[in-house]
Amino acid sequence: MKKTLGLAVATTTAALLLTACGGGATGSSSSATTASKADNAGKTITFWVVGGDTPQELRTYLQDTFKAKTGATLKIEEQGWGDIVTKLTTSLPDANNTPDVTELGNTQAPTFTNVGAFSDVSDLYEELGGAKLLQSFVDVGSVDGKKFALPYYFGSRYMFARSDVWKEAGVKTPTTLEEFNTAVKTITAKSPREIKDFSGFFLGGQDWRNGISWVFANGGELAKKENGQWVSTLSDPNTIKGLTQLQDLFKNASKAPADAKDATPWLYVNDSDEILDENQKVTGKTSLAAATIMAPGWAHWSIGDLVEKDGKKVREWNDAKFAAFVLPGNDGKPAPVFAGGSNIGISKASQNQELSRDLMRIIFSPEYQQMLGKAGLGPANADYVSSLGTDQFAKSLIESASNSKLTPAAPGWAAVESKMILEEFFGKIRDASDLTALAAEYDAKITPILNLK
Repeated sequence: MKKTLGLAVATTTAALLLTACGGGATGSSSSATTASKADNAGKTITFWVVGGDTPQELRTYLQDTFKAKTGATLKIEEQGWGDIVTKLTTSLPDANNTPDVTELGNTQAPTFTNVGAFSDVSDLYEELGGAKLLQSFVDVGSVDGKKFALPYYFGSRYMFARSDVWKEAGVKTPTTLEEFNTAVKTITAKSPREIKDFSGFFLGGQDWRNGISWVFANGGELAKKENGQWVSTLSDPNTIKGLTQLQDLFKNASKAPADAKDATPWLYVNDSDEILDENQKVTGKTSLAAATIMAPGWAHWSIGDLVEKDGKKVREWNDAKFAAFVLPGNDGKPAPVFAGGSNIGISKASQNQELSRDLMRIIFSPEYQQMLGKAGLGPANADYVSSLGTDQFAKSLIESASNSKLTPAAPGWAAVESKMILEEFFGKIRDASDLTALAAEYDAKITPILNLK
């Protein structure tokens, strides 16, 4: 999902460059608090959003509100997930080219907070929501108790199923993880409608972001901190329990390609063979190939019957054909799925610290938090999750988030992702004759990288 400089150089280079940000935690300041709107009229700050998850309506609101409150101009620039780590690494230390405020993936936050890329916003923490903010996201954006990158939005993962196909196969909505595993294997074995290479559960061979739910559900971890150092724990007995279940699913429930990741699984639960892009244009063809997928909540906009409205083809959810439900765990609670989403921070090198803090106040305001929810993005502040609505998608998102987990808050985690080590490891699980030996091999690769700064 996120590429960077590549190899072990990625995080080390980030550290070398970001130390150039230097001493003070607040950088230079152009005070919007004390300055009048007239004083700010010629000033501009830049906010980087990553990907298209922040809708245009929300971007316009931020720009208009920022202008009205400060007199300054807000410039919003969209960056791609593929190279955001590289861009942040090179831009954050440069006062002339840094974004003043930036979004970044929650799994990337530890790398940049640990090398001092962001300004300390601990004094704003209570004003922006305090304990009501998503604690796991706050934790990955903190160092030694100080807050540097706060949560922007969350998007926990849950299941999207072809309820009609589940019914045809004679299986019911599961209440335990074992029931889920059995159900999707049963559907695959029955191969409904004589569809070739049909998956009861479409899980890409390299899809570790969804696959780690089975690790977490069995008490396993990807890494842990021991004696002040991070160590990879893929070969831990509890982790192996989850990986063994995954191996079974790869062999007996999923016909997904060995190199498939988590990019667009929703393509395989739709009947129509037309793939639509964000502009509702046909960009390719597919067909029903799976009874179940796992994806972030916003995937539901891409699932449904293909219908024409106002001269455009759109996906329309059909309750008679589709269903959404939370992956159940082993203990009666939702399984601990990976919580997708983003953090947000102020560049330490920004020359507009106070205006950047004003933008943070707008982003964490009740108005904007509720706008995030209405757009299907989990608000950072728990007080506003009701803005997500009351439909099955909102309920599934909130329920799955209640027991969700993040990747390790190790300083080198972004480098682990950028080198695609977990994709490589997961791609070998299906055919591994000795999972513990394979896991130990990758523990040895990952552990040294986890502690790079």
